[in-house]
Amino acid sequence: MITLVSLRAYWRFVVVFYRFSPLLVAYLRDRRRFILFGRSRRVTTEMQLERAEILLETLLTLGPTFIKLGQLLSTRPDILPKAYIDVLSSLQDDVPPASWQESKQVIEAELGPLEEVFDEFDTDPISGASLGQVYLARYDGEQVAVKIRRPNIESLVEADLKVLRWSIPLLVRFIGEGRAFSLDSLADEFAKTIRQEMDYARERDILEEIRENFEENSAIQIPQPLDDACGPRVLTMEYLPGIKITDTDRLDEMGLDRTELATKLQRIYLQMIVQDGVFHADPHPGNLAVAEDGSIIFYDFGMSSTVDPFIQDKIVEFYIAVANQDIDAILDTLIAMGTLSPTADRKVMGEVMELAIADARGDDIEQYRVNQIIEQVESTIYEFPLRLPRNLALVLRVATVVEGVCVTLDQDFDFIAVATDYLTEEGYREETAKKLFAEGGQQLQRTTQALFRVPPKLERVLDTVERENLTVNVQIDDKNHVLDKLAKRISYSIIVAVGLLSASIIYAFTSEWRISLVILGLTAPMVFFLYRSFKQPSGLRARPQFTRQNLREKRGPGNK
Repeated sequence: MITLVSLRAYWRFVVVFYRFSPLLVAYLRDRRRFILFGRSRRVTTEMQLERAEILLETLLTLGPTFIKLGQLLSTRPDILPKAYIDVLSSLQDDVPPASWQESKQVIEAELGPLEEVFDEFDTDPISGASLGQVYLARYDGEQVAVKIRRPNIESLVEADLKVLRWSIPLLVRFIGEGRAFSLDSLADEFAKTIRQEMDYARERDILEEIRENFEENSAIQIPQPLDDACGPRVLTMEYLPGIKITDTDRLDEMGLDRTELATKLQRIYLQMIVQDGVFHADPHPGNLAVAEDGSIIFYDFGMSSTVDPFIQDKIVEFYIAVANQDIDAILDTLIAMGTLSPTADRKVMGEVMELAIADARGDDIEQYRVNQIIEQVESTIYEFPLRLPRNLALVLRVATVVEGVCVTLDQDFDFIAVATDYLTEEGYREETAKKLFAEGGQQLQRTTQALFRVPPKLERVLDTVERENLTVNVQIDDKNHVLDKLAKRISYSIIVAVGLLSASIIYAFTSEWRISLVILGLTAPMVFFLYRSFKQPSGLRARPQFTRQNLREKRGPGNK
């Protein structure tokens, strides 16, 4: 039986296809100038920026689900080129609010009659987003913020998710193997992300967990959720007013040190990501405010994520490697995290890293810009067939946005210096040094053991050579019989060459054309066999070394 959601999905599919058709046609023309024939087109950066603007407008037109999709794509440099990432990064989750009567129905369905729950309720929302909107109210005499899920948003999101699942296989047919690999899991990943963001019970749990992590830190304020006035579609929390963190004029009027604010913000995110493993993943200026005492207020934890211990360790190693300008360590860390292909040319990538760090220094040779390094890495990631893990993509995106806010507060803000100080104070640099020392000790032990084992073995080999009794067995693994086929081709080629040369010499010096004809007749089968050896589909052909299946096997069952 066809449900209402399915019917809506069919109609949305037609609308989505119509909206995206100009971009699809342009992409097809890039591959074949006249779609069915012709040479490929060279796509310039200007063309990419123009198309990115069209994509941005299309996503905004299609509504809430696609706005969220655009925000997710802005964290996926393995799917879109850098020009698209830059444009989509400006995508604002800001849409007109739903009518009050519809919003009231959501609140009362979750909490009961409005008058019995709240003392007062302001019916004009203070903010509106694609999935929810926020109102001010009074609860038990205290001013609170009430965040509600948009009315009837669930059916629209589910219909759009169906459209995306239907569209992905079609898109895969039009794009390269590398991005097809990344798109394979995009629909499921996005579905999980947007459903989590609509689950206010989950957001409440995240709020409470991060509040506990910063319970003794006066540099940050996080709203306290009020459990008795919360539900899956309604989140009521204390209201914490503040000044927008990028309103530098107001901050100066308040006499606050903007460099200190930037340092606080950076250290807060370092603790979330490196130490706690759970972090607020949407740090744009609209979600950050500053209280009168200089503490930083965090809003909207709908987009949040976790970091597993392995990635935490690698992030620490990355920061330390950048601080030490250790290019090899930077590349090793990026490969270990899965952001860079193991098959990448280390020399080329090393030059990219060196240029990125040099470009990031500015006037002060000790000053770096991590977001510029990340942008360089993201541009490279796009060229390789790999999938950037979602949580790591969010970490990279958070690092870039936070650094941008910090530079707005202080244009000379030294991101790496703050990170280095934090890692040193928390003992991470010492732990890394101990780890390297331990690994070096183990390597020294293995080398020492080898020094005692190798000389006797070497002496026995030399004695054997001296007695002229050394036999070397070489075994070549040739499952595809490549060497056998190559030997046959060489043999056929030699016989054909000798036959043609013999026939030519005999005819030229004796004019005995009959003998030459006999020789050519004997040579003709060899020509046929040589021709057939090149036409066989199982001839000399390289086996692909970098395939989707190989990547899955290397990642293991947990990361497919």
